[in-house]
Amino acid sequence: MATGGDVSTPPKHQNRLAYEKSPYLLQHAGNPVDWYPWGEEAFEKAKIDDKLIFLSVGYSTCHWCHVMERECFESEDIAKAMNENFVNIKVDREERPDVDKMYMTFVQATSGRGGWPMSVFLTPDLQPIAGGTYFPPADRWPQPGFLTLLLHVSQQWKDSRQKFSESGAMIVEIMRRTSILDAASSGTNVEVPGEACWKTCIQQLTRSYEPQHGGFGEAPKFPQPVNLNFLFHAYSREPSSETGKQALEMCLHTLKMMAKGGIHDHVSQGFARYSTDDRWHVPHFEKMLYDQAQLAAVYSAAYVATKDPFYADVVRDILTYVDRDLSDKSGGFYSAEDADSYPSHGASRKKEGAFCVWTYNEIQSLLSKPIDATSGHCLATVFCTHYDVKPQGNVNPFQDPHDELKNQNVLIVVGSEEETAEKLKLDVATVHAALKEGREILYEARQKRPRPHLDDKMVTAWNGLMITGFAKAGQALQDDGYIQRAVTAANFVKKHLYNPTAETLLRSCYRGTDGDVAQILSPIQGFLDDYAFVIRGLLDLYESCFDPSWLEWAEVLQDRQDQLFWDDDGAGYFTSSASDASILVRQKEDQDGAEPSGNSVAASNLLRLNAFLDRAELRDKAVRLFTAFTSRLSSVPVALPEMTSALMVYHDSPTQVFVAGAADAEDTRALLGVVQGKLIPGRVLALADGRDDSVLYRRCEEFRRMKPVGGKASAYVCRHRTCRGPIASQQDLDEILDERE
Repeated sequence: MATGGDVSTPPKHQNRLAYEKSPYLLQHAGNPVDWYPWGEEAFEKAKIDDKLIFLSVGYSTCHWCHVMERECFESEDIAKAMNENFVNIKVDREERPDVDKMYMTFVQATSGRGGWPMSVFLTPDLQPIAGGTYFPPADRWPQPGFLTLLLHVSQQWKDSRQKFSESGAMIVEIMRRTSILDAASSGTNVEVPGEACWKTCIQQLTRSYEPQHGGFGEAPKFPQPVNLNFLFHAYSREPSSETGKQALEMCLHTLKMMAKGGIHDHVSQGFARYSTDDRWHVPHFEKMLYDQAQLAAVYSAAYVATKDPFYADVVRDILTYVDRDLSDKSGGFYSAEDADSYPSHGASRKKEGAFCVWTYNEIQSLLSKPIDATSGHCLATVFCTHYDVKPQGNVNPFQDPHDELKNQNVLIVVGSEEETAEKLKLDVATVHAALKEGREILYEARQKRPRPHLDDKMVTAWNGLMITGFAKAGQALQDDGYIQRAVTAANFVKKHLYNPTAETLLRSCYRGTDGDVAQILSPIQGFLDDYAFVIRGLLDLYESCFDPSWLEWAEVLQDRQDQLFWDDDGAGYFTSSASDASILVRQKEDQDGAEPSGNSVAASNLLRLNAFLDRAELRDKAVRLFTAFTSRLSSVPVALPEMTSALMVYHDSPTQVFVAGAADAEDTRALLGVVQGKLIPGRVLALADGRDDSVLYRRCEEFRRMKPVGGKASAYVCRHRTCRGPIASQQDLDEILDERE
C-alpha cells in the first residue's frame, strides 16, 4: 500500500491517480487496478466501451478503506476482473462530498447501512444499480466476496443491459423525489417552527444522554459537538432554570469524561474521532481536523461558563496539537492523521493505534526516574496508577477484534490527581509534576516511532471551522496569540482557496512535493459547507479582532453562496451548485452529524449578518430556510441541533453589544473582555472605533450613533430593537448582560 510519507520501493504499477494531489487517491496510484479520477475521461470511456462503472469512495485515514485496498485492490486477480469488466473510479469523499452524498443516499436506502469504503456500481450514465460498503476478497458468509460480486454484476450487465438501465433511471428519479423537503417550503403562508422545537430537542437529547460516562447513545461514542453547542445555548438562555442547569451538567460531564478518556491523546494532545466503547477509553485512533476545531470551540464555551481551568487546559491542549501537527507553513490546516501506522521501523504491516499505545514494560523502562529521594516512587509508579496502565494491557478484548492492541495500554484517567496523590501518599503538586514530566518523556519516545500517515490536503470548510476554533479560544482565554493564528488561517484561505475575480471559494489545496501549496489542474469548486463554515469563521474572527475587512468578506461570500446554492423554488441550500452535470441529484443536507450541516450554519450566519449589517433580506432568507425544514425541526430536532439553536436566536432576537472606543485603549479592551467572558445567547459583538470606512459605519445607522461618552469607552446593549447605554462601568455591563427576559 502506498501511503504518503512511507519509504518504500517504487510501485510495480502506476495508474492515472499518480497525477492527482489528494493523499487518498495517491495511496491507490500503485494499485494494479486501472483507476480513473472522477471526471469526463472516465465517463466517456464507460460509454464508448459500454461498461459499467465501479465507483469506490473513501478517505485517506479510513481504516477499512486500507483493509479493502490490501485485500482487494492490490490483488492481481481481482484487479484483472475489475479492469476487464469495469471502468474503475476512485473518489476522495473529502474532495467531493457531493458525489459521496449522492451515492451514499442510494447505498443507505438499498442496504440499510452506510460507511466507507463505499462501493457502488453505476451505468455509463452514472445511475446507481447496486452497492455496499466493505467487501471481503472471497465469499465470507453471509457476505459475498468482492470477486464473486464483480463477476456476477458484470454478467448481469451483459445479459440484462436494458433492465439495468431502466432500473438505474428509476432509482435516480426516486432519489430526486425524496430529496425534496417540505411541500410548503416556499415560505409562503407557513409559520416558522417555534418553541416546541427546542423543547423537544432538549427532551430527545436528555433521553439519549448516558449519565455515567457522558455522551449520547451507546457505543461507539462520538464527541458530537453539535449537541453540546445546542445545550450550551439552551443553558445560556435560562441558566437558573432546572432545564438550563441540566443542559449545563450534560455538557460539562461529557466534556470532562472525554478529556479523561483514551479518546483524548494524553501524550501528543488532540482527540481521536470516536470511542469504540461507552467510557471513551479505546478510540478509533484517527484524528480529524474538524473534530479538533469544534472541540476547541466547545471546551472554550465550557471554560466561559464555569471559569474552571480544567477546560482551558483542554483548549490549549487541542490547539497545541493542531498548531504543531496539523499546520502548514503557509498558515493552512491539514485534514487528518491516520489511525494505522507501522509498529516499528522495518515492519511489513501497519496496525491500528501502534503510534499511540504503550506496553507496561515500555513505561517502566522509560519512566524509571525516582520522583524524589524519600518516597520510593518512580515516575512509572505515579504514571501507571494515574493512567490505569497494567502489565497485561488495559484494553478489553471486545474492543480489539483483530488483536492489534493485545498487551497494550491506552492511557485513561479513572480518578483524579488528588486520588492518585492520596493512594500513593504524595502531595498533589508532586503528582502533577511527575505526570507532566512523564508525558513529556513519552512524547519524545513516541517521536522515534514510525508516524501515521498525514493527510495534508487542506479543505476549505474545515479550515473555516478551525478559524472559529482559534477565534473562540482567543476570546475565552483572552489570548491574542490564538486570535492571530485565526487571522493567519483566514489570510491563507483568501490567498490559496479564493478566486477574487469570481468571488468564489475552492474546495481544497494541497502540500506540494516541494513543501509549497499546490493545486490540481482543474481545481474543485467550493461546496455549501465551504462557504457556510468560512463565513461563520470570519464572523467569529471579526468578533475577536474587530477588523471589519473580515466582515466585508463574509458578506461577499454570503451573497455568492446565495447565488450558487439557494433553491428558489423550495428554499434552503443545495450541497452543490448546478454547474456540474455529473451530479444527477442536487441534495440538501438535513442532519448535523460529525460536522454541522451547511444549512444549519447558514441559518445562523444569515441572522448574524442581518444583525451586523441591517440587511432584512438575509433574515427573510433565514425564515424561508427554517420553513423548508419544518417537518424535521418539528419531529426530530435532535437531528438538527445547530439549526434548532439558530431557530432560538430567530425567536429571541440577537443580543447586540456595541463597544465604542479606541481599539487599543485599555478601557475598550476591558469592556470587550466582559462581553467575551460570558455565554450570551445570540450574541453579536461589534466595535465602534470611529473607522468611517468600515462596512458597519456605511451600513448600520444605529451603529453610527454609538460613541464614547466623556472620553471613556462605552457599551450599548440592544435587544428587540431597544438599546441600553451608554455603559462605561464593567460591573454595570456585567449585570445588564446577565439579565434574562
